[in-house]
Amino acid sequence: MRKTNRFWQTLALFTAIVSFGLFTQQNPKVFAKTLTVGTSNTFEPYEIEDKNGGYEDGNNGFEMDLFKEIMQNTGMKYDIKIMSFNAQIQSVQSGQLDLMINGMSVTEERKEKFDFTDSFYDAGAALAVNKKSKINSLKDLKGKNIGVKVGTTGAEYAQSINKKYGFKIKYFNESNPMWQDVENGGIDGSIDEEVVLRYGIRNGLDLKIVTKPADTMPIAIAVKKGHNQEFLKKFNAELAKMKESGRLQEIIDQYLGDNANIKTDTASERTIFGLIKKNGPLLGNAILETLKISIIGILTATIFGVLLGVLGIQRGKILPGIASTIIYLFRGLPMMVLAFFIYIGLPDVIGQKIPLGVAAIITLTLNEGSYIGAFVKGGFQSVDIGQWEASRSLGLSYQRTLWKVIAPQGIKFMIPSFLNQFIITVKDTSILSAIGLMELTQTGSVIIAKNMEGFNVWAIIAVIYLIIITSLTWLSKLVERKIR
Repeated sequence: MRKTNRFWQTLALFTAIVSFGLFTQQNPKVFAKTLTVGTSNTFEPYEIEDKNGGYEDGNNGFEMDLFKEIMQNTGMKYDIKIMSFNAQIQSVQSGQLDLMINGMSVTEERKEKFDFTDSFYDAGAALAVNKKSKINSLKDLKGKNIGVKVGTTGAEYAQSINKKYGFKIKYFNESNPMWQDVENGGIDGSIDEEVVLRYGIRNGLDLKIVTKPADTMPIAIAVKKGHNQEFLKKFNAELAKMKESGRLQEIIDQYLGDNANIKTDTASERTIFGLIKKNGPLLGNAILETLKISIIGILTATIFGVLLGVLGIQRGKILPGIASTIIYLFRGLPMMVLAFFIYIGLPDVIGQKIPLGVAAIITLTLNEGSYIGAFVKGGFQSVDIGQWEASRSLGLSYQRTLWKVIAPQGIKFMIPSFLNQFIITVKDTSILSAIGLMELTQTGSVIIAKNMEGFNVWAIIAVIYLIIITSLTWLSKLVERKIR
């Protein structure tokens, strides 16, 4: 009994230490006064990630370059988080993000929930189709499927005209998969910002724009209504200086001017081996992040799951009822919904930001732990009832019987399930890309955003996952044989 308790205490301490390490590593500025900034990975020329999946090399799109220069000039600190446009809107409203930079149009409806900086660009929506398409105007869209990005003014514009022109709307979280769907023939066209489409086409996107910009609106940076007013004051003052000096136009012309230097990958860099060579460090970091989150997640989930399993076989109805309810609740929720609730919804209730790494671990702990709790409970119950009766007849207490007699036998039944759950956890980390975790799936999206090589990049990501899962499967079988 004492050795068993010591084991669980050691495991809990180890998990706490590693979790805190992850917390501080992923959030080195969390204890400093920094602005948490949301942005996307696929919205060129507003935001362009560097080769490491960040915004550090000084050529990160005209909106990001403008923001970084103003922040440097004013001495304000910031920490960037990558997530979908729709997730950014929700995160700013919940207080998880202080502001969002993503080519956001200023509308009267948005002004009710957001405060904006002064505008630094005007943009409108346009229709883009495959170069081989016979669609030449909005009048040709009857019965067609048109893609839009969730939460954008392009989506609002499409919704306002779809009945008039008789087309169907398909929603996407990011521009890149939407454009690729147009290229592959999955949808007939996409309505997105004209400047974004124009930049993408100059960068190799195999589409054509067939309409003029419509619903032109000012672009600005958004903060939650009534919050971060000091940021707005400093940003606007510096922006006014840059407008007057011509510096703002210089930054925009670097990406949209006639002499803009658009860097495109060579043919060799677009091959599978070329992509691996060019993006090797980024893929390596993604593999480490995936494994790190998986290992910490399965450790915390194991503690949580074993606790639920033990509660599930206690005498009486209250504790087993609590365990069954928790298992039912978290097994019934889709992991993506749980991740959004913890990372975006919960901060609005508690009034406190939840770091991305912590939100990811909590999500895995609750989701995977509920499954572990179910099979731990089943493992204990699978031990012949005669073992319980024999131990109790010898004078052993209920708890001593559980840990000294039942647990050692039940663990034999649980081992395959434990190992299988670890493999499932590795795959489930891909779902956490929805909240911006830079694991393999999110990294794949980042790479594709820069070169549009969807097939080759996803083939690389798929092979990496297969290698990891195959290695873990082989290792799990080896461990299982050793233990048995």
